[in-house]
Amino acid sequence: MPRGGGSRDLFLKNSRDIEYAKKHGHRISTALFNVVICRMDMNGSRVGIVVGKRFGGAVSRNRAKRLFRELTRQLRGQLIAGHALVVFPKRDSIAQPFTVLKEVWLSALQRQRLLRMQEN
Repeated sequence: MPRGGGSRDLFLKNSRDIEYAKKHGHRISTALFNVVICRMDMNGSRVGIVVGKRFGGAVSRNRAKRLFRELTRQLRGQLIAGHALVVFPKRDSIAQPFTVLKEVWLSALQRQRLLRMQEN
């Protein structure tokens, strides 16, 4: 039974894809997260979220993953196809209001030209 509103092809789940992106992509850093961006042959763009045990306890790690999954879902149709993004949240990301995190996320993706231009 499908869950999550059809966002299955929006996320990188395969560790081989995540490792490929980490090895061949380029890293950008912000105050709240790091992102590795890699061009890949795929129909859409996909996002992987990596939160290690150094981040904190399970509750904190799961919260960080939920926040970045929601940020990704909100950009579903705006990401330019053919990219894999691997996000490494920083501890400060879960202490920020969602709106601040979203602004930093959008800003980082726009600087890298990964978002389609919005029509007004």
